[in-house]
Amino acid sequence: MISMQPIPSSSPMRFLFYVILVIFLTSTSISSSYDGGNETDHHALLKIKSMITRDPYGALTSWNTSLHFCDWYGVKCGKRHRRVTFVALQSLGLEGSLSPHVGNLSFLRVFSLANNSFQGAIPHEIGNLNRLTILYLGANTFNGVIPTNLSGCLNLQKLDLSRNKLVGSIPKEISFLSKLSFLSLGLNKLTGGIPPFLGNITSMETFSVVRNPVGGIIPDTLGNWKKLVGFHSGGCNLSGSIPHSIYNLSLLANFILFENQLTGSLPRGIGAMFSHLEILELNYNQLTGPLPSWISNCSKLRGLDMTDNMFSGKLTIDFSKLGDIEGIYLSFNNFGSSEADEMNFIDSLKNCTKLDDLDLVFCKFQGVLPRSIGNLSDQLRYLALYGNNLHGNLPTSIGSIPSTIGKLQKLQYFDLTENQLSGQLPDALGNLSSLLELYLFSNKLEGVIPSSIGNCRHLIALQLDDNKFTGKIPQPILQLSSLSMILNLSQNNLFGSLPTEVGDLKMLTALDLSYNNLSGNIPSSLGSCGSLTSLSLKGNLFQGMIPPSLSSLKGLVELDISHNNLSRQIPRFLERFLLEYLNLSYNDFEGEVPQLGVFANASAFSILGNSRLCGGVVELGLPKCKETKKHKEKFPVFVIIILIASSLFTIICLAYAWCKKKSKSRPSQSSMRDRFLKISYAQLLKATNGFSETNLIGNGGLSSVYKGALNEDDDTLVAVKVLRLQNRGAERSFMRECEAWRNIRHRNLLRIVTSCSSIDFQGNDFKALVYEFMPKGSLHDWLYTSEGTSRLNYIQITNILADVASALDYLHNHCVPIVVHGDLKPSNILLDDEMVAHVGDFGLARFLGTTSYQNSSTGIRGTIGYTAPEYGLGSDMTTNGDVYSFGMLLLEVMTGKKPTDDIFNEGHSLHKFASMALPDRVMDVIDLNILNIYQGACEADAQKIEECLASTIKIGVSCSVDPPALRMNMEKVVHELRRIQNTLPNIEI
Repeated sequence: MISMQPIPSSSPMRFLFYVILVIFLTSTSISSSYDGGNETDHHALLKIKSMITRDPYGALTSWNTSLHFCDWYGVKCGKRHRRVTFVALQSLGLEGSLSPHVGNLSFLRVFSLANNSFQGAIPHEIGNLNRLTILYLGANTFNGVIPTNLSGCLNLQKLDLSRNKLVGSIPKEISFLSKLSFLSLGLNKLTGGIPPFLGNITSMETFSVVRNPVGGIIPDTLGNWKKLVGFHSGGCNLSGSIPHSIYNLSLLANFILFENQLTGSLPRGIGAMFSHLEILELNYNQLTGPLPSWISNCSKLRGLDMTDNMFSGKLTIDFSKLGDIEGIYLSFNNFGSSEADEMNFIDSLKNCTKLDDLDLVFCKFQGVLPRSIGNLSDQLRYLALYGNNLHGNLPTSIGSIPSTIGKLQKLQYFDLTENQLSGQLPDALGNLSSLLELYLFSNKLEGVIPSSIGNCRHLIALQLDDNKFTGKIPQPILQLSSLSMILNLSQNNLFGSLPTEVGDLKMLTALDLSYNNLSGNIPSSLGSCGSLTSLSLKGNLFQGMIPPSLSSLKGLVELDISHNNLSRQIPRFLERFLLEYLNLSYNDFEGEVPQLGVFANASAFSILGNSRLCGGVVELGLPKCKETKKHKEKFPVFVIIILIASSLFTIICLAYAWCKKKSKSRPSQSSMRDRFLKISYAQLLKATNGFSETNLIGNGGLSSVYKGALNEDDDTLVAVKVLRLQNRGAERSFMRECEAWRNIRHRNLLRIVTSCSSIDFQGNDFKALVYEFMPKGSLHDWLYTSEGTSRLNYIQITNILADVASALDYLHNHCVPIVVHGDLKPSNILLDDEMVAHVGDFGLARFLGTTSYQNSSTGIRGTIGYTAPEYGLGSDMTTNGDVYSFGMLLLEVMTGKKPTDDIFNEGHSLHKFASMALPDRVMDVIDLNILNIYQGACEADAQKIEECLASTIKIGVSCSVDPPALRMNMEKVVHELRRIQNTLPNIEI
């Protein structure tokens, strides 16, 4: 303690005293603020900052000398010693590596760099942080092995190293962390199995190694984790059986072991264990035996997935005790027991009021489908029982609206295909107002098809084929303009004429009415179904001629009208179609068989059973057509002389032109190869008014696109894409597109009319593709032209996104071979008169699993901003790349910001801009033009709209995430967008 004595009165002494006092107080203050420990922390933080190469949001701008480091962003200090105890810099887009100086923050308790782009090895110096309790380094690109000296962090409770590129095995030293309760190592490249020594960490509550190729078995020692709540080891290549000790973990809530090679059966008598279980996922394994009845005691269960195992025997689970269950997935098992009451478990589902999905596909059930299926949850969206051997009448309770039970008003997917169901369809099916897909084919259903199905205004797919339906085709079904995927009523006993209302199916892709007793003429209105790619009227009693209106079905790939009573000549417009299969056999056609288009390949079409046909390609072996007799007339001599002179002049001109062309260059191989061209350079020149600037509607690096009309007598417009063959890659682009259009057809893909590979009037090679003209232009035009920006509302945008997603789902999941588009962006999305989106430009397409047009190691693959980041690192093109492009496109139309906007630089991106707004700040990033949907919306509708906006942004973020394996599959994207469409309230905009 300082003794305060009287100050000497002399002035020099007084001055000296004050100087000493000031120095003492100042040094005391500095010591209290920046003693040796504080300086260490300050220096360590600066070193950490120095190794961060990108800070797109400027989060570290506060890390400077104008502020005390305890006040820096993301940093907290202890109140007593002013030492750093907390550093949290997650989700800031930071890039760089982690400085070893982090090990000098000796008072650090919480350290998080999650969801950034840190790379390199995790520094071993972290093991010096013996006070550390939480370490979150997940969702970065750290590589190398897990540092062994993490064991020095003796107080560590939570460790997250997931979603990195770590290799090697889990080090034994981890077991020394006796306080560890949370260990997440998922989505790395770890091997070496789940080590038994981990069972020594008795404090473990959550453990995850999901999506690592660890291999091996599940150690019995994990039964020591009495506090375990979550066990996540799906996709780990595990084998062997599930150790019995696991079933003693009474606090377990999430038990996830999907996609392994586990064998054996589940124990039957484990009492009241697993009473806290919420998620049980053992799907895609090789488990056998019955599903034990103790699952009934898991009263908190929300999700049960046992798909694709070898479970067998009677299903004895009492679902009535599972009041919180939302999804039940038991498909591809062997539950059939041949007992009369084996389907009684359906009765117990009536108490499952939250049930959303019920998937019982190919389970070998053999009983009667109980009427109680109509009592299922009014939340049910997905109901699939196809591929069983169910019989009896279809329950009349389905779709009824009793006052207390079974309304099924939210059912979107209903599938009872390939059973033995009989009886009539109930009219109450028409009450399923949310239904999107209805599949009842391959049963024994009879009676008339209820016209009430026409009330299902959102239906996109309807298959009732291979049943015993009679009567006429209900007109209301043909007026379902929503039908876009398929309408299949084939293999029934339907009769009468085909109603003219069939022309209302303008969006339909596939129509199959084959093998019925339909009669009369093929209605001209069928020509209005411009989206058709597949049409079958085979095996009916149709008569008359093929109506000329069918010439508008230019997208047809398959056409089968065989085994009818059709007559007259084969229409020439079929030559212009890009048909892959054409069957005209067993009718009464007469006259000459065409020789162009599909008729040039005898193996691609059939005309058997038409005895009055002649001509055609040689392979058909038909007699030559007789020439029409003409009235003989004597021509004046001078006319003959003029004709001869004219012919000689023409021959001389042609010979001169040929010689001139030969002197310039050798003949193009492509022109020789494509000798059966359907359109010439001269025709395209005329159609586009000489490729004039006034007809120019688009320009690209490899081509120009012109508007034109091929026929003066027809006002139908086309878009002519002329390749700039002098540019590198143009010819390859042309060949890719030709290959693509030979293999794909979908209502949301741009329809090609024909192609041209020829010579222009100067003797140069000429190549062009002719497409159906899209009068509403491109999505890019609507987003970035002054007249378009204020006109696209959220409902239109959602419809467009759903169209594009549907096209990509077709390319990725329904094409053989799989097609990768490679250049998805707004300018390649074209809109027709009804604002339906069509994906075009397949110049960069790739066909997976083939050798056609494989990528070279160099060159542009896509467009900057939309190209997947892994392509820049040399990765091959995959469907994941298209998903990324779709995600960028979605976020662009929702936020009004291009991926290449100036604000997205130095690590900041459109993806991060959107992801940082989730879940609570989505309205801050939505384009203002979209928000006019709120006009006239009540408070409840406004809340629904906000939820839909957030869900849409979430889809875009999920599609554009890195790494590629985490991106959403396009099939899931389609499902989610349809759900959003169905959720949106009906609001006038």
